[in-house]
Formats: sequence, C-alpha cells, structure tokens
Amino acid sequence: MDTIPTLDDMLAARDRIRPHVHVTPVLTSRMLNDLTGAQLFFKCENLQKAGAFKARGASNAVFGLSDAQAARGVATHSSGNHGTCLSYAAGRRGIPCTVVMPRTAPQAKKDAVRGYGARVVECEPSTTSREAVFAQVVADTGAEFVHPYNDPRVIAGQATCSAEMLEQIPDLDAVIAPIGGGGMVSGTCLTLSALAPATRIYAAEPEQADDAARSFRAGHIIADDAPVTVADGLKVPLKDMTWHFVRTHVTDILTASEDEIIAAMQLIWKRLKIVAEPSSAVPLAAILKNRDVFAGQRIGVIITGGNVDLDRLPWTNGDAQ
Repeated sequence: MDTIPTLDDMLAARDRIRPHVHVTPVLTSRMLNDLTGAQLFFKCENLQKAGAFKARGASNAVFGLSDAQAARGVATHSSGNHGTCLSYAAGRRGIPCTVVMPRTAPQAKKDAVRGYGARVVECEPSTTSREAVFAQVVADTGAEFVHPYNDPRVIAGQATCSAEMLEQIPDLDAVIAPIGGGGMVSGTCLTLSALAPATRIYAAEPEQADDAARSFRAGHIIADDAPVTVADGLKVPLKDMTWHFVRTHVTDILTASEDEIIAAMQLIWKRLKIVAEPSSAVPLAAILKNRDVFAGQRIGVIITGGNVDLDRLPWTNGDAQ
C-alpha cells in the first residue's frame, strides 16, 4: 500500500487546487429537517467544477505531477465522474488524458469526458474487464495512472471538501457520504479524525451494491465484480487504502433500496432545487431509513455529484443502468 495521506497532505492539496475548484455552498431545507427530525446541512459538490467532488482529488493529482510525468499524460478507469474530473484537470494543465469507461456508463458522462478533450476507451461493465483494458492503455501510452480512489493524492484532494464544510458549519454531530470505492469517505475520515474527532462518520450504500457494508461487518474487503444499481457511481469495491480509513474511522455503513434512493433523489431535486445524481441521494435515503440514528442532531450530508443523463431519469422509465 502507498503511503497513507495525512492532514499535511490535505492542507497542501487545498493550496494546490485552490485556483482550479469551487468552494461549494451548503444548503438547508426546513421540510427535510422536519421529515428526518435532524438538522441537515447539504454540502453541494454537485456544483463543483465538472459537476462532482472528484475534481478535488483529480486536480491535486494532476497539478502535483512533475513536468516530466505530466508530459506523458494521465489515464484512469472510471464509471464517469472521476474520468470527467481527471479530464477537466488534465485540460487545465494542457496534458493528454485517457479514460477507460464501461460501455454501459451514462452517455452524459462519456460526452462530458470527451468534452474536456480526453479519449474514451470502452470496456465491459465489470471490474475484471475494466482493469484488463486499462492495463493495456497504460502499456500503450506510458501515462501516469491516477486511480479513482485508491491513491493518496486523490484522497488528500477529496479531504478538502470536509475541511471546507467544517469552516462553513461548525459543531456537526455527524457527516454522511455515499460509498463506492471509498475516496470521499476516506478523505472525510482523514480530515475529521484530525480536526473534529468527536464528529461521527457514516457511509451510505445501495443495498444492491453493498460490498462495503458487508466488508465492514466481516472485517475484511469483500468485492463484488459487477453489481447493478441506479447509483452508477457506487459500483466499485474498496481497496487497501480506502479500507484503512473505513475500518479505522467509520461508525457505520447504512444501506438503502433502489426505490428509497430514487425517492430521496426526487426529494433533493424538489426541495433543494438542485440536480443531484442517484449516488448523491443515497445518504438522504439512509437518513430517512434510520431516523432514530440521526434524530435531534446536526448532520453534514455530502451531495457528491450532479452528472445525470436527463434522457434516462430513474423515475421516468425505471432504468438508469
């Protein structure tokens, strides 16, 4: 395992990425507070550059490269948001970028990657296919691999989100974020364990892609190869570095059904008046399902992204795979 990132790495990342990312707003809703019995503070990373929190980690990785490394370009595999955000950061630095994406990834996300000037190479919708195709891309290009989440540079960048949130909303009882591979949750753990150790950290996951929850219960990583869920950004498994943060700092991993995720997504659109993708709705779905865990408390909720295919909304045709 690479070196575990530290608070100093997060602070360095904040300085490095400041010119390239937004300080995102925090929104509240009295109706959602009444519905959950908690005070909810929504950190809107859907309003981040390239539409997702992953712009933070991608920018930290890209702008931390030496000139010699940068000249070879960067590459990654991604179901969407990390690829889009790495493409964004590479474009800002003027270097090549290649993204391996499942052929089933939302067309809007493929278009966004290409829109930032990157090359898309498609693979089958499984971790096995993704990693095999990606290995060939790196062999062909010599590009610097920026892993979507199991990378200390990426985790340090994602950790800047919760540092901002602590400045915007102090004295949070807990923070909850979606979990797939665990990059955002790991960054949250990094920052909160150092700066707000009394604040509990929860992760939220789809029932149909609950490998992180099962890993948490079992005490070791359990990886599913190709789960099917409307939350397309949460299909990837934990890796060693993110597992370190999850097992060390996370209080619990809560799950929600597909219907509960879609209902929570609708609530966010209707009540907060923002576009949030299904993965971003999983924390609210988990809070609604576990009101007793959060009632009467101040809860930070990370809305991780807003990149949706508007032609395939889950409540219009029941299919966002």
